[in-house]
Amino acid sequence: MFIDVPRLRFEEVSSSGEAESSTAIASRVKQALEKQQRRLRREKINRNSQMGPQHVQKYCQLDTAGRDLMRQAFHRLHLSARAYDRILKVARTVADLDDSDKICPRHLAEAISYRQSMARS
Repeated sequence: MFIDVPRLRFEEVSSSGEAESSTAIASRVKQALEKQQRRLRREKINRNSQMGPQHVQKYCQLDTAGRDLMRQAFHRLHLSARAYDRILKVARTVADLDDSDKICPRHLAEAISYRQSMARS
């Protein structure tokens, strides 16, 4: 997955706020990958990116708010079935990084935003 990272504003660079350390990020990524491996072990795959349509349907369930958000994105962005599945796989990964068993609307919104930033590139 590749995404554009917007340039930071001066206020963001110069602020004294604590940023998440590289060690903490690496730990979160490792935990997310282990979670994916456990979930997908029976499927004989080990990463969300390897999921086929049947896996997406099984492991990327959305609640009502998530379905509504995805419906809007589907129509507004003129998504194909393949793009729909790809967004759900990314949303599943975002949820894993957030240590969430469910894909919440915020995870889905983040995945959609990545799709939109890639389309502008």
